Amino acid sequence: MKRREWLAAAATLSSVAALGGLAGCAAPVLRGTGDLGVVIGRANGTLYLVDTTAQALIGEVSGLGDLSHASVVFSRDGLFAYVFGRDGGLTQVNLLERRITRRVMQAGNSIGGAISADGTLVAAQNYTPGGVKVFDARTLELLADIPAEYGPGKLSRVVGLVDLPGRRFAYSLFDANAIWVSDCSDPGHPKTTRFENIGRQPYDALVTPNGRHYIAGLFGEDGLAQLDLWAEDCPQVRAAPSPPPEGGKETWGGPAFPCQPKVQRILGGYGKGQAPLPVYKMPHLRGWAVAGRRAYLPAIGRHEVLVVDTETWAEVGRIPVAGQPVFVMARPDGRQVWVNFAVPDYHRVQVIDTQSQKIVRTLEPGKAVLHMEFTPRGEAVWISSRDDNRVSVVDTQSFATRARLDVPAPSGIFFTARAARVGF
Repeated sequence: MKRREWLAAAATLSSVAALGGLAGCAAPVLRGTGDLGVVIGRANGTLYLVDTTAQALIGEVSGLGDLSHASVVFSRDGLFAYVFGRDGGLTQVNLLERRITRRVMQAGNSIGGAISADGTLVAAQNYTPGGVKVFDARTLELLADIPAEYGPGKLSRVVGLVDLPGRRFAYSLFDANAIWVSDCSDPGHPKTTRFENIGRQPYDALVTPNGRHYIAGLFGEDGLAQLDLWAEDCPQVRAAPSPPPEGGKETWGGPAFPCQPKVQRILGGYGKGQAPLPVYKMPHLRGWAVAGRRAYLPAIGRHEVLVVDTETWAEVGRIPVAGQPVFVMARPDGRQVWVNFAVPDYHRVQVIDTQSQKIVRTLEPGKAVLHMEFTPRGEAVWISSRDDNRVSVVDTQSFATRARLDVPAPSGIFFTARAARVGF
């Protein structure tokens, strides 16, 4: 072997060794993480690693505890997955080494979390004890504990936790009918702004892709609560017209704009007095279906998807669907919206064409569809069918099934492309 070839080979092996290689492989392979993802094994506390290009399982990591209601966020480089378990476990998993690197039991009952925009902080939302805990993303050292205390000795369950620009997090207090925004620029001394009486029982929330609006769904009443986070950035005074009217006097200052963020109600009374159906599974808003200037949201207790104008936040349409929507998710290009359902219709998935506002396909990928995840550019969607123990990869143009993967009781599917998205 020539000296130049030997040096090149040695450099490659050194790079792989620095990454820790790929545990369980006969020959370590240097690769990126951009087309990796994970599938939650709901019943056995296992994380299944997948390659979205190969449409294949590539490994698994066990020992993650109770994953009956688990969610995942990713480090900015896509190397680490942070898994939030129902039992309060927060687990850092190295996707290339396929192993747990750190794990802390941070609460008694947890349902999810978020990672800060700069990737340095990981926050967990907790039911027991109610509140938010903030950790160093590298070491999982606890940096801040923010109890969701809304009265003496009263702690609320926390839902709808999302990241905001500037190392901030927004979240909702289900029992306190409130939205809180915590600025963790100095994690040791977080500053929290509280918005009270926003509506009864906020059950989940989302932040719009531009980071401007935080929207919480309300379980206790028809409607949603919206917080405009840009209001705090508006100018405190406005200038007089330039040039001033003839004979007029040039004046600076004038009435101040209403610059403090405030919560307003949108889609109030969308049930129009009709008795809602029993809710068998709470809708999820994190999928955040936006196509053009329209948003598509699940109507709680109804067999409808609500269509909203994102400029005015007024309802502009409704689309009847097969059952009670759980996830309403847009293909990345916004041309389609995919919907799955609660029981007894949870074996179905329906596809809405956003140009015609009509259902164009009904699929039955398996029993108990729990989650869907689009590949980064939307050529395929991955669908978990818990009771059939499989994940289906479906072509979003032809609706043909490209692949089926055997996964025990799969639920959530999460791809590393989420690392580059606000609110994911």
